[in-house]
Amino acid sequence: MTLKQLEAFYWAATCASFAVAAERLHLSVSSLSKRIAELEEALGQPLFDRSGHKAALTGAGQRLLPQAGELLASAERIRASVAQSAGLAGRCRFGVGELTALTWLPRLIGVVRAAHPGLVLEPYVDIGQVLEQRVADGELDFAVIAGRSSRAGIASAPIGQAGFSWVAAPAALQGETRMSLALLGRLPLVTLPEGAGTTRIIDDWLAGREAPGERLCCNNWGAIAGLLIEGTGVGLLPSHWAAALEAEGSLRVLEGEPALAALPYSFQYRRDDARALIAQMRDAVLRAADFSAPCRLP
Repeated sequence: MTLKQLEAFYWAATCASFAVAAERLHLSVSSLSKRIAELEEALGQPLFDRSGHKAALTGAGQRLLPQAGELLASAERIRASVAQSAGLAGRCRFGVGELTALTWLPRLIGVVRAAHPGLVLEPYVDIGQVLEQRVADGELDFAVIAGRSSRAGIASAPIGQAGFSWVAAPAALQGETRMSLALLGRLPLVTLPEGAGTTRIIDDWLAGREAPGERLCCNNWGAIAGLLIEGTGVGLLPSHWAAALEAEGSLRVLEGEPALAALPYSFQYRRDDARALIAQMRDAVLRAADFSAPCRLP
């Protein structure tokens, strides 16, 4: 029995598929399967039931899983305590929302590349709900997501918050200066899809009241800004973008009651991931995070 065999077994058991586990360990699926087969041979019993559509843990596999996790965590602590500080290497796949991508993601990549030139970064942009699932499945090493995770297996470390403002085109407002349900009854609500962090801001503002009218959902901040400037409806934009667009006359910032709450963001990762990569990337994210950075809209 070897540590590499236990590692192959653990990630195969806790990732969405053998293919995801193999990619995480930089192996082919056949190499991953071979290590698991060697471990099963050493233990004298199968760890996965492969008779179904998807391999499932046997009773022996279920008993081994927590012990394998503890051994891998201990090995990672030993490795970190004696390793030379030569920087991280390998590949890091991580997720961010579009707001992060349009503001401080370039700064984060610059910070990490300067400190760890041997680390290949692969950012993936999507809404928080999708990113959280991909972290849980082992497809991403971590993600920067609005709010905290409700999953027991996902840890959330706060990194900052973003403020938002109600906005609409002056022509569409017809003299209105305040956000109201009556305005939502007349103009479509232009918003990101369900599962985005801003959904909870809107839900909090409505506070149980059902919004009249229609919702026009779009998964791109640049397109949302364009739709609002064209007078398509009313919606949210990050406060510093909204102020800049108001200053040039493209949009008007609306007062609302209650005031919109700020949206907290967190660094989310699997609790069983004890690699030095996670701690060092969390520190880099904390240094780089700035949701008020200038928007890099195309």
